[in-house]
Amino acid sequence: MRLLAQFGAVALVAFAGSAVVGAAGWNVPLTLVGGFATAVLSLWVYAWVVRRTERREPVEVAVAGAAPAFGRGLLVGLGMFAAVIATIASLGGYEVLGWGSPAGAAALLGVTVAAVVTEELLFRGVLFRIVEQRIGTWAALMVSGVLFGAAHLFNDNATLWSGTAIAVEAGFLLAAAYAATRTLWLPIGVHFGWNFAQGGIFGTSVSGQDAPRGLLDGVTSGPVPLSGGGFGPEASAFSVLAGLVVTVAFLWLAKRRGNLVPPRRRSAPAATLAG
Repeated sequence: MRLLAQFGAVALVAFAGSAVVGAAGWNVPLTLVGGFATAVLSLWVYAWVVRRTERREPVEVAVAGAAPAFGRGLLVGLGMFAAVIATIASLGGYEVLGWGSPAGAAALLGVTVAAVVTEELLFRGVLFRIVEQRIGTWAALMVSGVLFGAAHLFNDNATLWSGTAIAVEAGFLLAAAYAATRTLWLPIGVHFGWNFAQGGIFGTSVSGQDAPRGLLDGVTSGPVPLSGGGFGPEASAFSVLAGLVVTVAFLWLAKRRGNLVPPRRRSAPAATLAG
């Protein structure tokens, strides 16, 4: 019941915000305002519904400590994609044609903020966190990661491979980031840095979606294992490899900090206890 209430409340805001941002038609002021408004409202609704359904303070989205956690995640996300695109470029799969559009980058900023915050609240804040309480960290990571990848199968140019890639490099990684830190601000930062670097900086497709050029006018080419094909660099084997490496690092940190949750054991039947 908690999962449905929280997921439904945030999903409703995400749907409404997506409609508003989409209607803006890449108009920079409207897209920026709509994107940030969607993010802020989603966070408020998530905090409100957690208080109502769980009778606790939603410390995972607390304002205190949000900036440093987001900043660390941002550096991880930007660094990951920069390393991936540099590797692809070194093998001839990415080329910068020239300067892109600052206005396009600004519009992408609004779209990215809205998408990243709502997805993290839905898939890590609600789905992973609540499922983890019942079946443990490892199983919840698999369930939420696979569902996150499946959700991207409806994107343009999506394939079974691209969905699998998203599940590994994003679904597993972002759940591991939350498990290691127990704050949503770090996975929000990682997700934002990764997505905005793709479209807003390097001018590539983001999860199969074409958008206005970012700061650079970039183009990918070559076989799918190298460039990701029509889906974009997220379907590149190098993105999957980078995601696996960082996922393992976060899971190691989670174990070191004692943050891994074991599966909940069922109570033994009364007759067995009595015997």
